[in-house]
Amino acid sequence: MLTKEQVQDIKKKHYLPRVVTDQTITSYIGSANNISYSLYTLLPKSTSWIYYNPNDYIDYCERYTILSGTLQVDWPSGKDVLYPGDYIDAKVYNALLTCYAKEEVEILLEMTTPFFERDFTEREIIHLDAKKIQEVDGYTYHHCSRIRDYSIGLWKRMKPQGEGVSTLSTGSYFHDIGKLAIPIDILNKEGKLSEDEWKIIKMHTTLGAEMMRNHEIEKIRHAAFIVEEHHERYDGKGYPYGLKGEEISLEASIVSVVDAFDAMTTNRVYRSAMKIENAIQEIKGGRGTQFNPKIVDEFLKMLEEQNNEWY
Repeated sequence: MLTKEQVQDIKKKHYLPRVVTDQTITSYIGSANNISYSLYTLLPKSTSWIYYNPNDYIDYCERYTILSGTLQVDWPSGKDVLYPGDYIDAKVYNALLTCYAKEEVEILLEMTTPFFERDFTEREIIHLDAKKIQEVDGYTYHHCSRIRDYSIGLWKRMKPQGEGVSTLSTGSYFHDIGKLAIPIDILNKEGKLSEDEWKIIKMHTTLGAEMMRNHEIEKIRHAAFIVEEHHERYDGKGYPYGLKGEEISLEASIVSVVDAFDAMTTNRVYRSAMKIENAIQEIKGGRGTQFNPKIVDEFLKMLEEQNNEWY
């Protein structure tokens, strides 16, 4: 394993290919003996998730060593803080781990080369797609990041082992990708939309799902159903298909709740943000009609336990 000093020396002497998101920077260092090394930087006030996907590769490696800063980790057994020199071996935990960085945290990531190369390439492509969203509507870009984090937090409570979290992460992040096909003057219109404009807005679910299903990355294709269903309603009065109750996937039902909450509590060009307590009342009011009641109940518990600190 590389030492912190070796990593810092590499950073000074070489250009590191990297992928930058709103929460993380992944910088490729190099590979040796079928292990790839990268510097994984969590930016201040960011959240990251670690979930080991079992596979048939016997010598698979996925190890995170803290180089600088302190990392708060939500383990299956409780919360803890990791310091420089501490590490996480993802293969040991058959569960979804939540990592919080109050300040910048640098982590050395060691991963089996074929899996790292695939992951790094996918991160680059996803980053380019995210930039397209940002260029069209900065709100949508940051909104998508929050929806992903909120959705995974809720999923973790409902499915502690983490199965399916990769699909949820992708689908929740790109839930509004269809808005790339919607004219910006309609997206950000001040005042009430016309009937025709509202019909165009609603097309973002099916347009987005089509984009996802034609994507070059397999895991994005698999998450298209979340994009398509996230505006369906529990009572069947949603769109595009009028699905109801359990006909709507759990993943899309989660996104529906957190998407509505985040939209209400965020400033937009056409309205000011709603107070959190008022948004909570709106979510409660939609329990069993707009939203799946089980998800609403779990979401409200999560807010209470987190003491609204996410928001």
